[in-house]
Amino acid sequence: MQMLTPRLTLDALRPDDAEALFAYRGDPAVARYQGWRPTNVDEATAFIARQTAVDFGSADSWCQLAIRLRDDGQLIGDLGVHFPATTDEAVEFGISLLPARQGNGYAREAVSAMLDELFGRMSYRRVTASVDPRNRPSITLVESLGFRREAHHVESLLMHGEWVDDRMFALLKREWIDRTPG
Repeated sequence: MQMLTPRLTLDALRPDDAEALFAYRGDPAVARYQGWRPTNVDEATAFIARQTAVDFGSADSWCQLAIRLRDDGQLIGDLGVHFPATTDEAVEFGISLLPARQGNGYAREAVSAMLDELFGRMSYRRVTASVDPRNRPSITLVESLGFRREAHHVESLLMHGEWVDDRMFALLKREWIDRTPG
């Protein structure tokens, strides 16, 4: 699976991405809001190896796509997509970006391409995102894409030894189509 945007390529993680993946996913500022934080490059390598067996769209799986700069192929983040057991259920996604690349619209560009794919060719009906309410940039991102806030679960997740809240957002195919030209 490969998706192209004006500035990005979304494709499979490769073995030579392990050091870059570890560098940003191991960063406490990034890992604070993520369920998975590699403790060394070997863990990042093993994660990538496991991902090679996962096809984009495989039922009941998490598929992690690399987010690369289109001009030089540099890995700047990853986009995780959880495909449900059936297309009648909601797809969930999460995104991580190298801190130096945040605030430049890359996350919005990557997620928009993913939504076009999920709602277009793949014909999913609903996409959700689970966001820590302290993660203001992620909330701004999903709301700017038209996601609506549906729930706020208090101290519902144990992450990195801390009970945290979970805010749920959702977007329907018809809502995405209504707001995007073409």
